[in-house]
Amino acid sequence: MAQIIAEVSRTFNEFLLLPNRTRTDCSPATVELRAPLVRHRVGERSAIELGSPFTSAIMQAVSTPDLAIALARNGGLSFLHHNQSIQDQAAAVRQVKNFKAGFVTSDTNVRPDDSLSHLVAVMQRTGHSTAAVTHDGSATGRLLGLVTSRDFHPQRHDLDGPVSGRMTAIADMPHTGADTTLSEANAQLWEQRLDCLPVLDVEGRLQYLVFRSDYADNKRFPNQAVDSAKRLRVGAGVNTHDYQERVPALVEAGADALCFDSSDGYSDWQAQALTWVKKHYPEIPVGGGNVVDGEAFTFLAEAGADFVKVGVGGGSICITRDQKGIGRGQASAVLDVAAARDAFRERTGEYVPICSDGGLVHDYHVALALAMGADFVMMGRYFARFDQAAGAKLPTRDGFVKEYWGEGSNRARNWQRYGQGGQGLIFEEGVDGYVPYAGDLNEGLALTIAKLKTTMVSCGSATLAEFQSTARLTLVSDQSFQESHANVTLRDAPATIA
Repeated sequence: MAQIIAEVSRTFNEFLLLPNRTRTDCSPATVELRAPLVRHRVGERSAIELGSPFTSAIMQAVSTPDLAIALARNGGLSFLHHNQSIQDQAAAVRQVKNFKAGFVTSDTNVRPDDSLSHLVAVMQRTGHSTAAVTHDGSATGRLLGLVTSRDFHPQRHDLDGPVSGRMTAIADMPHTGADTTLSEANAQLWEQRLDCLPVLDVEGRLQYLVFRSDYADNKRFPNQAVDSAKRLRVGAGVNTHDYQERVPALVEAGADALCFDSSDGYSDWQAQALTWVKKHYPEIPVGGGNVVDGEAFTFLAEAGADFVKVGVGGGSICITRDQKGIGRGQASAVLDVAAARDAFRERTGEYVPICSDGGLVHDYHVALALAMGADFVMMGRYFARFDQAAGAKLPTRDGFVKEYWGEGSNRARNWQRYGQGGQGLIFEEGVDGYVPYAGDLNEGLALTIAKLKTTMVSCGSATLAEFQSTARLTLVSDQSFQESHANVTLRDAPATIA
């Protein structure tokens, strides 16, 4: 007969955190949200750490390059979706990696005899307003000058004229050598009141550009997730069907981490795929999932997964439980997998981070997931609400909404994720709908982070590791749940203060 798991399948709504003693040195300003992303030896730091414990879902409606850029600047990481051609996904990875760096390889380049109309087209294609003028139009050609969108006006200047007529020649601008450090380059930008500083080799060939705006970004976003070259980090999703072709292209494009994306990761297919990646590309971290119990976690960890995603059927856009009767309450899943993760650590000396994916309806659910043992969370609906997500912004009678559709919907038709047999989606495991529009990601995530930090302070925790080890949870009755909400008639307009 079937095995019956006696424990009730519980959701985050069924738990509350109990306050712990708050020390005088524990305040929102001192809370540290750094989190390990990938497997590491106990006592050592993870090779990749998140500045904040947030990742965006591997979904068409969510993880665009624009959202990946915004999230990485806030310390998180996006996994660009794989429900597109290999070439398009690799190009999306490059777009994020090339967006910002201390030393930027120029992607907006022209020759001196190119027309201004050609320059306009190049700037429109790259989205950048500064172009390097090199002898051959390449990113590493001999630099002849710079031209910006402020050097000409389409209505005042002949667009058939050459770029050389509007550029600032290299002889008339400050530049520096290839041995210059980033600190030295930034100092030169400010001392000489420059917007851009070219870095040249001894033969005058362009190596990099350093921008004042990047310096300002670093100050505005101090917890950016960046690699050793100061480029923003970005992840990419892969499936178990074309990974042998997709993975090499994503690694070449510069992806920092990969993640196998499946509605059910407890499979020999995923174990074989993980083994192949670790054999052929041992330098690239790769995650596995999704799972809902400790047995499945251990299976993927032993297959080589560098992190494991937890959650089946809990997403707001997912109907896998309705269609197949498979899944588990997200709180129960995270608690079970976290216990297996800790047992694996004790047995092997290796720590494999886990990600809570799905079931996060309210901001405080993030705190509960982390307290229960998740190292970071992955969210779809949450990020789909922002300007940087893919869905169209649409007006309604009650305000604006954003389109949001699941990977198992007929709109996405991501048959590779669901393993229904054949080469197509036989039945839907996701829906197509809308979520309330929430504006800019930077502002929305800042609010969520503020709530998370104050929750941790109330629980007497200054780090996520301390939060996990000292948090106290209590089950919530239906009456207690109702008591948690406001029970007065709310004002329709702000009160007038005399």
